[in-house]
Amino acid sequence: MKKLFTEFSIKNVKMKNRICVPPMVVGFRDDGYVAFENVERYKELAKGGAGLIIQEATCVNNDGKLSEKQLGIWKDDQIEGLKSIVDAVHEESCPIFIQIHHAGVVGISGDPICPSPYEYKNYAGSVVGHEMTREDIKSIQKDYIEATRRAYEAGYDGVELHGCHAYLISQFLNKKVNKRTDEYGKNPEKFVVEIIDGIRKVTPKEFIVGIRLGGFEPTIEDGIHYAKVLEKNGIDFLDISYGFMSEQEMHVNEEYKYSNAVYAAEKIKEEVSIPVFAVNGINSAQIAEEILNETNVDIVDIAKGFLINPNWANDAKEGKDTGKCLNCAKCMWFGQSKVCAGKVIFERDNKQK
Repeated sequence: MKKLFTEFSIKNVKMKNRICVPPMVVGFRDDGYVAFENVERYKELAKGGAGLIIQEATCVNNDGKLSEKQLGIWKDDQIEGLKSIVDAVHEESCPIFIQIHHAGVVGISGDPICPSPYEYKNYAGSVVGHEMTREDIKSIQKDYIEATRRAYEAGYDGVELHGCHAYLISQFLNKKVNKRTDEYGKNPEKFVVEIIDGIRKVTPKEFIVGIRLGGFEPTIEDGIHYAKVLEKNGIDFLDISYGFMSEQEMHVNEEYKYSNAVYAAEKIKEEVSIPVFAVNGINSAQIAEEILNETNVDIVDIAKGFLINPNWANDAKEGKDTGKCLNCAKCMWFGQSKVCAGKVIFERDNKQK
């Protein structure tokens, strides 16, 4: 585990290792405000030994939520609660970024927006997002910028723009979804670049601004293009995942030993010099170490591992069992249920030792 537990820095933010707990939405209240349970959850994660935590998708606009119980950062009076999360994590000597988010057409709004009209189908049926006007675009961009200002005031070490997983920024970047004929269609990255420019005007230059970017948007070539454009426009790190899920073209050799998302991160890292994060299928410390050494990415995201075992990083460093997600068809953990099989098995086995 030589590389996994080496220190790493992004600007002035120092991490004690290359393990990141990535954003995982776990709601407790339906008004967008921080609950006691949110604070306790992040405090427990911070004690677990990761080098960095990125707070779950936190919405920049009440109409842009992905779920009813999603955290929000659209009002100044939400800052106090968010600061309590920051303070709890910092008390454990762990830095924390916050992921800021707007769902666009894939959210729960009754009248969702989208760069251009797009029919989104899900288990509940389908919805068509109405095309954003230029006024809509400027308004949402301002929401992102103001959300970042609040994040800075709350004490976060940085923000991560949620630019993948079919959410609004992903909708702009994917040419199968974004059919606009203006500059936001011809140069779809303009939507994000203008947000970054606005953020830099309301935060100091040391404040970190990264993005969770779809590696396939819809192709790997598109993902690489956007990564290079964003690097040129001052983004501080790239956290690579999947793009607009139903509109991706993933042509990865079946013999590739890691996930498609890790493949995308590896290919993007070959083209940029800023830090790149990899995610998906990294279910052991051994695999995490291999990926760092073989792909040249800088940080590994350990998601399900920390759901099963909040002490994952500490246990990995000591060579202990870190637990194993069983990849259940329906993840019971996100219902705050005690029936998560992987968690139950891990806790049972550790009690017996």
